Amino acid sequence: MNMPSVVASPRIEGMRIAGERVFTDRVIEIRYPYTGEVIATVPKASIEDVRHAFRLARQYKAKLTRHERYKILMRAGEIIASRKDEMARLITLESGLCIKDTMYEVGRASDVLLFAAQQALIDDGQTFSCDLTHHGKSRRVHTMREPMLGVISAITPFNHPLNQVIHKVAPSIATNNRMVLKPSEKTPLAAIALADVLYEAGLPPEMLSVITGDPKEIADEMLTNADVDMVTFTGGVAIGKYISAKAVYKRQVLELGGNDPIIVMDDADVMKASELAANGSYKNSGQRCTAVKRILVHEKVAAQFTEALLANTKAWTCGDPLDPNVDMGTVIDEAAARRFESLVNAAVAQGARLLHGNRRDGATYAPTLIDHVQPEMDVVKYETFGPVSPVITFKDVDEAIRIVNGTDYGLSSGVCTNRLDDIMRFVKELNVGSVNIWEVPGYRLEVTPFGGIKDSGIGAKEGVQEACKSFTNLKTYSLPW
Repeated sequence: MNMPSVVASPRIEGMRIAGERVFTDRVIEIRYPYTGEVIATVPKASIEDVRHAFRLARQYKAKLTRHERYKILMRAGEIIASRKDEMARLITLESGLCIKDTMYEVGRASDVLLFAAQQALIDDGQTFSCDLTHHGKSRRVHTMREPMLGVISAITPFNHPLNQVIHKVAPSIATNNRMVLKPSEKTPLAAIALADVLYEAGLPPEMLSVITGDPKEIADEMLTNADVDMVTFTGGVAIGKYISAKAVYKRQVLELGGNDPIIVMDDADVMKASELAANGSYKNSGQRCTAVKRILVHEKVAAQFTEALLANTKAWTCGDPLDPNVDMGTVIDEAAARRFESLVNAAVAQGARLLHGNRRDGATYAPTLIDHVQPEMDVVKYETFGPVSPVITFKDVDEAIRIVNGTDYGLSSGVCTNRLDDIMRFVKELNVGSVNIWEVPGYRLEVTPFGGIKDSGIGAKEGVQEACKSFTNLKTYSLPW
């Protein structure tokens, strides 16, 4: 693809180890997925770099008051809001996500900082009276939350280069913890920019380091280092299970993949449902753990719904990520686009019908709609993680529930119906972490609990409130009363 350069010359970024810019002779090239152009280089950290970052973090004892943490987080939110265009462009260049999506992501990041700042002000202790039974005493038991004794090790994926990072960093600051973060080697620039914003906002640099490197070299050290108390990871199932086995006797929060359905019942407004399905499938180039990956439609409305979804899919523009009128940019790289193409071709060979898309040019992959899909096809049996809308029909609620629960994943879901009896069956019987009525599976606030079960996670939740709980130790003490 012969395109004009989007940067005058590649930027050279250093790691941030306790605030210090650290460079190495070995580098990783960051490429703009739309053109393949090198837009930046970052250091390829050594194991000793990682150990050094953890040592510095462990040696530092954070003593920020709640008010000081609040001020830092709020100030960081103000700085990011003032640089929204710059931050969004940076994310687009390293990820290929369209500027519409990255502007939205920067806005979400400001929300995370706001909620984390508010959480820093909340008195999270409880009090229990001890004279509640006949053998009680005149005492009270109190609880308090304290930061980790050691360091939090955080590992984040490529699909939300800023928001996935800030969902770990902001709660760490709110709870007075120290964190060493390794962003995806494909999209590290937003994480580095965030660290600089936080230092500027007044964060003691020892409370956050950003390590860039090849996970094949340094990931094990991120999991087993003696200074680590906790590992928080967002990413794929296979890596999550590896972490679970490797990081022995360290607290773990693992937010893994999803195979999230949207269920369209026979009483649904099919136009509204089709808009939700398209947005859920194609926003962020379909690269979200909570993207719509299976569309289950009642057989009575399947033809009408599919026609509406086809019209929505055709209206979804795909192309230059920096064009503000484009609805969808690229996927993360050409290898990912080739995988989506292969999955769709396999489904068509097995009897699915291609209605639109399945066109690839480098890392650009068009929004794609297929129907006549069967639950056993790989395109819906596993997580596709791309802009593909596979339509599966069902006869009744029982069959819909069986299909949804018939995969290894259990993250989230969306349901389109107005019948309360069906709604409550889905809420009670779907084996997932979230059920959203008349919304996409990914709907949430940045503060609300979020996470899955089965291969989607080990039950520990994310979201600012739950992350703050996970990042602290609960201490109890009692006093005479």
